[in-house]
This record gives sequence, C-alpha cells and structure tokens, in this order.
Amino acid sequence: MKSYIHPTALIEEGVQIGEGTSIWDSVHIRRNTHIGDHSIIGEKTHISYDVRIGNFVKINAFVYICTAVSVDDGVMISAGCIFTNDRYPRAADPELRSLRSSEPDDHTLPTVVREGATLGAGCVVACGLTIGRFAMVGMGSLITHSISDFQLVMGSPARLVGYVCRCGQPFARDTAGSLPEEITHVCSACRWQYSVQGGAVSESRVAIA
Repeated sequence: MKSYIHPTALIEEGVQIGEGTSIWDSVHIRRNTHIGDHSIIGEKTHISYDVRIGNFVKINAFVYICTAVSVDDGVMISAGCIFTNDRYPRAADPELRSLRSSEPDDHTLPTVVREGATLGAGCVVACGLTIGRFAMVGMGSLITHSISDFQLVMGSPARLVGYVCRCGQPFARDTAGSLPEEITHVCSACRWQYSVQGGAVSESRVAIA
C-alpha cells in the first residue's frame, strides 16, 4: 500500500515515509525525519528534523513537533498540540550579534511519547519528559512532568485525576480530591485487568470463558 502525499506538502531531503501513511495539505516535514507505516499527518502540521514517529500514529492538524521528540506506535496527538525542547531558549547570543543556531546542543532535551498514548487538543508539552504507555492527557493541558503508564492527567499544570484503560475507558476518577492507593479494575469494554499500587499500574488480559 503506497503512501499519500498531498501536492502542497513540503517534504525535505532524507525524510522517510512508511507504507500506507498519509501526509495532508500544507504539512512541512524537515530533513531526516522518519515516519512509520499507516500513520496520518494532519494539515498544516510542522515536524522538525530528525524526529522519529512510529506506526499507526495519528497526528491531527496544526501540530508542532520539534527536534528531539520521539513518538512510538499507536500514539494520538490531537489538533493544536505544541512540543518544546529547550527550557531556557534565547533567539540570539548574549551580545546580540548573531542568532543562535537551531541545531541541537547541550540545551536540547528529548521527549518521548510511548506506545498508545493520547494527547488532547491544544496540549503544550515541556521538554525532557516521558509520556507513558496508553496515558491520556486532557485537552488544553500544560505538561510539565513525566506521566506514567495508563495515567489520566489534565489541567495547567497537568495533574493526575485517574487512570485509563488501553481502550480509552477511564477508571478510578478523582472525585474527592484524592485517589486510593490500591485499585483493581476490569474493563467492561475490552476485558483487560488493571492493578494500581502506589500510582504504578500493571495490566493483564482476563481469560474469556
């Protein structure tokens, strides 16, 4: 299955695009980025150079992904999300005699979005973080700390408000200002079982009789 690239998309030298992947209008993908199979890059999204994006990834419109970001398989990045890679950026050198290079340096901090995670629309992601497997981030959140697997977070800054199944169904929502230390949950939709102890989540498949 061939990839599709819209005629208005700008694809720079050295970009690799996998089979069945669609690149929509006015997307700009910079040099040496790798995009896996069966993924979608939405309109007017900008992906910087040397970015790594996995298979079956959905990136909606108006997303900005900077250098030093890696996106694993099955991730969803909703419209208007912004990634960063420098905590203390400056445009020019201290004497204001030249622009700082855009090449990665000691200030460039990588961020990884793990398998199956979802970022809601309009999220802003600080740098040097890991967003865990199948984690879910509510729309408009400001992510300033790493997020563990299966955590449901939201707010500015984002905070833990519950947990979420790999199929997307939330459980153990925070309704009273706190979450229990130990939780056992079986998802009625997909039959995966979750055990939460001290904020760490483990999963197992429930046998179907």
